[in-house]
Amino acid sequence: MESLVFAFGAVAPIVAMAAIGYFIKKAGMVDKNFAKAANKVVFKVFLPAMLFLNVYKIENIKSVDMGYVFYALGTTFIIFLAALILSGFVTKDGAKRGALIQGIFRSNYALIGIPLAGSLFGEEGTITAAVLSAFAIPFFNVLAVIVLSVFGSRKEKIKPAKIAADIIKNPLILGVAAGFAVLAVREIFSGAGIAFRLADIAPVMKVLEYLSSAATPVALIVLGAEFEFSAIAEMKKEIIFGTVMRSLAVPVLALGTAYFIFGDEFSGAQFAALTALFTTPVAVSSVPMAQEMGGDAALAGQLVVWTTVASGITVFIASFIFKAIGIF
Repeated sequence: MESLVFAFGAVAPIVAMAAIGYFIKKAGMVDKNFAKAANKVVFKVFLPAMLFLNVYKIENIKSVDMGYVFYALGTTFIIFLAALILSGFVTKDGAKRGALIQGIFRSNYALIGIPLAGSLFGEEGTITAAVLSAFAIPFFNVLAVIVLSVFGSRKEKIKPAKIAADIIKNPLILGVAAGFAVLAVREIFSGAGIAFRLADIAPVMKVLEYLSSAATPVALIVLGAEFEFSAIAEMKKEIIFGTVMRSLAVPVLALGTAYFIFGDEFSGAQFAALTALFTTPVAVSSVPMAQEMGGDAALAGQLVVWTTVASGITVFIASFIFKAIGIF
């Protein structure tokens, strides 16, 4: 019952915020142009600030279990390849295919995942999930840039150098890179016995916190403002495929493999972080990224909404099973 309550509590606010955005649009307060402009701000300002702070708040990156990290990233890459192949049987539209692939491998780890890991395994779960996020979130974004560059609606010839440039210039990746740069400076200062930290510059940290806190609510309201029920019939095949893959196939593959092959090696906190990584719905940031890179933003938004609804059941089942077998 506790898991069910948590699952509902995790996804209900997301659905509610998107619903608010939908009704704001219906009331005529915003239009599509506003939504597109707001998505651009979320993608280029708010989300990079949030990711920067997520990395900056990691206390100790030296103690990371790299074998565990490689499992998480390797499994994500396998899911990415499977989505790349299978999506071709669902749609031949490049923009839709890019959004669909992104919707299968990319989870809402920053928003739902890290708090979920804490709920499943306390402070140790939160710390483990936060450290994993420093690797998983950049990896998500690199794969997303690649797939949207290849399958986006823009008719430019695909060149490896262009894809590499898109990765380097991606605002989300720049936010994470800046976080790692500040962590490196912090380590140098610690080694030199200097106590100064970025957090000591209160105005800078406060601005970053303001920007970071705006990312999720604005993204969700814009998501609701762009959501159209009329698009469900047109995209029914893609929505069903993406939701089933993200909410059923991905958790079964990733968590089942982790338990049966690495059950004796991974700790409860690590299983909590993996549960958070692979059972949470599609990342809200997938919508502004799809919009900015020529993907089908409407399909991306549909997948966020429907995988969010389905994830309540997925989170409950996964946490219930792991508690029943004594991992949590």
